[in-house]
Amino acid sequence: MPSSRPPESGPPSGSLIAQPPLLPDSPKGTLLWRVRGMIRAMRPHQWVKNLFVLAPVVFAKHLTHPSIIMSAVGAFAIFCLLAGAVYVLNDIVDAEADRVHPVKRYRPIASGRVPIPVAKAMAVGLAVIALGASLLGPPLFAVVAASYYVLNVAYSFRLKKIAYLDVGCIAVFFVLRVLAGGFATRTPLSGFMIACTALLALFLGFGKRRHELASVNASKQRAALDAYTPGALTAALAVTGVATIATYLAYTLDHDTQRFFQNPYLWLTTIHPLFGVIRFLQLVAGSAKAESPTQEILRDTPFVLNLVMWSAEVLVIVYRLRPS
Repeated sequence: MPSSRPPESGPPSGSLIAQPPLLPDSPKGTLLWRVRGMIRAMRPHQWVKNLFVLAPVVFAKHLTHPSIIMSAVGAFAIFCLLAGAVYVLNDIVDAEADRVHPVKRYRPIASGRVPIPVAKAMAVGLAVIALGASLLGPPLFAVVAASYYVLNVAYSFRLKKIAYLDVGCIAVFFVLRVLAGGFATRTPLSGFMIACTALLALFLGFGKRRHELASVNASKQRAALDAYTPGALTAALAVTGVATIATYLAYTLDHDTQRFFQNPYLWLTTIHPLFGVIRFLQLVAGSAKAESPTQEILRDTPFVLNLVMWSAEVLVIVYRLRPS
């Protein structure tokens, strides 16, 4: 039986489940040690998901407009603060469950490094700052930001306990990020972009649940896992993975897309999303001791190289870049 007392430090050096620290640690018990724990509780390494806020600007060929870039970066920053508030809230709610997980038990709140009262103050403060800042942008952006936060609160307390609806919420979160980027910069949004974002998020969500189902203490870690089966999740991964690739390919072959970019070769970049989907499936099947396959992909060299190549090719094609 796991000890009821929260662990006071991270996994031992060399442990197969040890996670590299985001920042060099400070002496235990010091103020700086607490502050760095608070930063880690906000999970800044997860803010990469908010890059979806910038997607409308990239594909609308607005990267050469400084005023639009500033609006997009502001929206990105607001969603990073909202994400921090949400992650802190999630860890407050999940503290007891996290303490029986081999990796999550070392999170700052579950381990006691960040006391619960401090965590509650963080969650409220970050949300107030972010939502207040969103009012400085277009009204629709503020509405989306507020909707994102409210839905996340509902997810933390109730919706994540309902199988399939929990993954559906994850997809909505990603779609809201894209909508926020479009509204913040007053950029028209493509239906293909919305559909591809939703399908990709469903694929990643089902992959995470499939990974969690194979971990120890699965039912204690997430209540919704009791309603999932390996077969159903495998089928869901297959359907959403194929649908994501097909939607992206349809977007690249669409007549309006090719006319807008004045380039018929965007479809050639489909090889990279295809590789990404296959590589993610490999990580889901082979990283049982990791906290999450969605974290593993950002440390996986083949996946990251593939992502960089795709990004470079998209920029060259969309912005019609030529060697000087």
